[in-house]
Amino acid sequence: MTVATVPIQLPEPLFQRLKRAADLTHRSVEEIAATSIEAALPPATDLPPDIANELAAMQLFSDEALWAATEPSLAPTDERRLKQLNAAAGERDLTPAEDAEQQRLIDVYRRSVLRRAKAFAILAQRGHRVPATAGVKAPDNGGS
Repeated sequence: MTVATVPIQLPEPLFQRLKRAADLTHRSVEEIAATSIEAALPPATDLPPDIANELAAMQLFSDEALWAATEPSLAPTDERRLKQLNAAAGERDLTPAEDAEQQRLIDVYRRSVLRRAKAFAILAQRGHRVPATAGVKAPDNGGS
C-alpha cells in the first residue's frame, strides 16, 4: 500500500487524545490518526449505501450509545421464527412466502451483527475493553 504524507494542524487537546490513545495501545500517533480517519469514513465495501452510512455514522455516537448498539437487535420472536424457518429449510423446500420471510430475517440479523461489530470496534478503538468474543451467535441453521 502506498502512503501519502499529509501535514495537518490539530488543536492541542485533540493531539493529546491521539497521543494518549497511541500510548495506551503501544502504537504510533500516525497509526491512531490513520485508523481514526479510516473509521470515520464510509467503508469502501459492497455494502448498500444505507448500511454503509449507518455504520459510518456510528463513529459519532457517544460511548453509551455504542454500548447500547452492542446488544442484539433481532427481536426474540424474529429469532425464534428464523430458527424455525432454518430448521424447515433443512427438511424441505420453503414456500416462496417462507423463503422471502427467511431472507428478510437473515438481512435483519446480518445488519444487527454488522452494527454490533462496528460498535465493538469503535469502543475498542476508544480504549474500552471489549470481550474477545462478543457473544455474537448465529441462529440455528438447521444443520446446513
